[in-house]
Amino acid sequence: MAKTILEFEKPIIELEQKIEEMRKYSDNLDIAEEITTLENKVNQLRESIFANLSRWQRVQLARHPERPYTLDYVHHMLTDFVEMHGDRRFGDDKAVVGGFGRLDGRTIMLIGQQKGRDTKSNLYRNFGMPNPEGYRKALRLMELAAKFNKPVVTLLDTPGAYPGIEAEERGQAEAIARNLFEMSHLPVPIVVVIIGEGASGGALGIGVGDRILMFENAWYSVIAPESCSSILWRSWDFKEQAAEALKLTAPDLVDQGIVDRIVPEPPGGAHRNHEQAASILKKILVEELDTLRKIKPDKLVKTRIEKFAAMGAWKE
Repeated sequence: MAKTILEFEKPIIELEQKIEEMRKYSDNLDIAEEITTLENKVNQLRESIFANLSRWQRVQLARHPERPYTLDYVHHMLTDFVEMHGDRRFGDDKAVVGGFGRLDGRTIMLIGQQKGRDTKSNLYRNFGMPNPEGYRKALRLMELAAKFNKPVVTLLDTPGAYPGIEAEERGQAEAIARNLFEMSHLPVPIVVVIIGEGASGGALGIGVGDRILMFENAWYSVIAPESCSSILWRSWDFKEQAAEALKLTAPDLVDQGIVDRIVPEPPGGAHRNHEQAASILKKILVEELDTLRKIKPDKLVKTRIEKFAAMGAWKE
């Protein structure tokens, strides 16, 4: 059971705890019918709450500290995973992980942004905020995948690229821009998945692909709601209004033609069942990769470029 409980989850958690208490006494008391009734009530309540989540509530779920991260998906989805390190220029950015692995027998290159679960691991992973060497490592691995004609899967989950002066000194903007250009022309299938937070260029730096997938409780936007609120209202107090205005949820982005497919989450969110979340994603990835591998490389690149060129174009 989740240790961190969001405000809108409390009624569900309280009922689940009551059911657990009743089960302890079920051997001595005939209360099976009452337990079944409560279980049905929990399911109905969960469906009702999660069917009517606000955009800000989805942002909170995307940031849930127990939500599965890249390495959790690697553990549950891949076999024979070999992590690869370093950009061969400066160092090894721990906020970006990647390597070859087998997805249901298919060799793929998986690259993703990795957060930590406590203070120590978050410092080690730089809170999931990549430096330039992280993006350059990702590009090195993508080029290696292309060399061996293997598809690339990227998992996006970052509050943004690291904004420190040392990152700027080492060319943060150039590293992200280079990735956008090179990913546009990579001659192998690329599937991008927003698994949690997809903030600004920090996410887009590994976010150019043939298919863009997004978990139903993830968010993807040019700016975080708090930052948007601080710019427009000079305060973080309007973050909920900012989230509504940004239209940053999966259904919003499908409507806008940015995201191609929504990845369903287990009941109550991906943080409630890592294994089930990974199983759902694995099935969808296999489907998408099997479709993309039938397309010739030149057509793949042409379609990818046209796909992103059409975004943000409006006619009046």
